[in-house]
Amino acid sequence: MKYAKLKNGKIEILDCKKPELKSKGAIIKVLGCGLCGSDLVKIKHATKENEDKIILGHEVVGIIDEIDSEIKDFKIGDIVALGHHYPCFNCEFCKNKSYSMCKTFKKSNIFPAGFAQYIMVDDNHLKYTVYKMNPSLKNDEKAFLEPLSCCIRAIERAGYKYREDNSDFNSLVIGLGSIGLLMLKALKAFRVNAFGFDISDERQNLAMKHGFIFDETKKYDTIFLTAGNSKTIETALKYVIDGGKIIVFSSVEDDLKGFSNNEIYYRELSIISSYSPAPNDIKLSAELLNNGIVKVNNLSKHYTLDNLAVAVDDSFRNKIFKAYIEI
Repeated sequence: MKYAKLKNGKIEILDCKKPELKSKGAIIKVLGCGLCGSDLVKIKHATKENEDKIILGHEVVGIIDEIDSEIKDFKIGDIVALGHHYPCFNCEFCKNKSYSMCKTFKKSNIFPAGFAQYIMVDDNHLKYTVYKMNPSLKNDEKAFLEPLSCCIRAIERAGYKYREDNSDFNSLVIGLGSIGLLMLKALKAFRVNAFGFDISDERQNLAMKHGFIFDETKKYDTIFLTAGNSKTIETALKYVIDGGKIIVFSSVEDDLKGFSNNEIYYRELSIISSYSPAPNDIKLSAELLNNGIVKVNNLSKHYTLDNLAVAVDDSFRNKIFKAYIEI
């Protein structure tokens, strides 16, 4: 079978043996996989020392090809989407609900890569991260399960709860790439008044087409930083209310050197980070996508696995909004 691997800093499509089911779990025939910003970061900063450990692709949608599991929810032929990590639920990190800091979470992953013809998932993946998807959704829409769950996690860490009335709160998303637009849609599902800002007129206009504007006269209860640029903190400080929250939801090339200690202190601002979802966030993501509460149609450009390197280059050059790799 074919799969994508970094070799000497370049993406190569290699041949390997199809994964074998040697313990409880499933083999999934991959239909496609979204290209995540974190994949781009891994590729950009790969070294000869770490590239062998890099797994490319995790926004997977596929068909269960083989299964040996005590979990009765799945059968051969089910179309599923999935998350790639699960926690132990027993360590101190998990007890404090910092699931993505759990050692088990960091070690668990799909094999060999999301950009592969087949992957293996274990029984805990099936229990905590794999969901059957509504057949009315297109495959590239199903692949948003994992990134949407990341947005849900950030919104919950900001203090909002799903099914509660959050209509008294205004949030601003800074950075309107695919994850920024997805964050806006998730905030809307949480019934938070969602606004978006980007320095790119093209992305600002796309957000407007989806019903999201920027109001520079407002101050915002929460600010979500979804652009990989440390300069966004300046915009956040300008528009956040006193006593408000800034949610850091992206890595940056260079950490902010001028930490605004006094402004954060005197204005009693809360700086909160959010990195990766908990299992319950993936569950809610499946609900929102399957029921059409969050719509992600017509956001992705399709590439073949053989053209993954082209998709990566187009993404680095900001020529596309979101890449989906058909396998």
